[in-house]
Amino acid sequence: MGRVAALWRHPIKSHGREALQSVTLSRGQTMPWDRHWAVLSGIGAFDTEQPEWVPCKNFMIGTNTPGLAGLSSQLNEATGQVTLTHATLGTYQFHPEIPDEATGFFEWIAPLTPTQRPQPARIVAVPGRGMTDSEYPSISIMNTASHRAVEAQLGFEFEPERWRGNIWIDGLSAWEEWGWIGKELRIGSATLIVRERIQRCLHTTANPKTGKRDVDTLGALKQGWGHHDFGLYSEVVAGGRIDLGDQAEENA
Repeated sequence: MGRVAALWRHPIKSHGREALQSVTLSRGQTMPWDRHWAVLSGIGAFDTEQPEWVPCKNFMIGTNTPGLAGLSSQLNEATGQVTLTHATLGTYQFHPEIPDEATGFFEWIAPLTPTQRPQPARIVAVPGRGMTDSEYPSISIMNTASHRAVEAQLGFEFEPERWRGNIWIDGLSAWEEWGWIGKELRIGSATLIVRERIQRCLHTTANPKTGKRDVDTLGALKQGWGHHDFGLYSEVVAGGRIDLGDQAEENA
């Protein structure tokens, strides 16, 4: 079928992305440390006494705050420290679970948050799973050929990071991935079952370097294929390791 071209995780939901060389997946879980934390908005609902998954509308996300797209991140798994980098704000290091450091982070990121929009309230987490957009713990799979098809529809190249995918597969034909729904994929030594397409939002229109909305990804999808879908949600059914360059193929 294809091979793994890129691996990404997003330690804080909508607040930066980090490229990986390899990852070890576990059955029924999200990619380790992917969307591990989320920033609750001032109007968001989340029970800190009994934390559980809630929809993305409760958090600070790029759909409403496009400037967040301009963040990159790096996580120190041993210490839990996150380093965020932004073209104009510079670099900020903090531990998301230390309240004073989280407050400092909110002050640092304030220039990216429009005053007329809800402001960040606290950083939250759900034990045992990342705060993915799907109700179930998912890992997103992207096809590089489908990205190139959207580029061709627009007439210019743009950054694949806009799609915020976890696993990118190269060597396929455009939209070949639509045929995977309901099937199991063997990627490296892990097995995932593909559940559904990902319906896209305005976050994908924002530049991952500047945070400015400058590419009409949603319009290109609608005009070219009649929908706003890009990428797939999958679940891990057998854990294993995935490295860059590993083969991805349907299970027999």
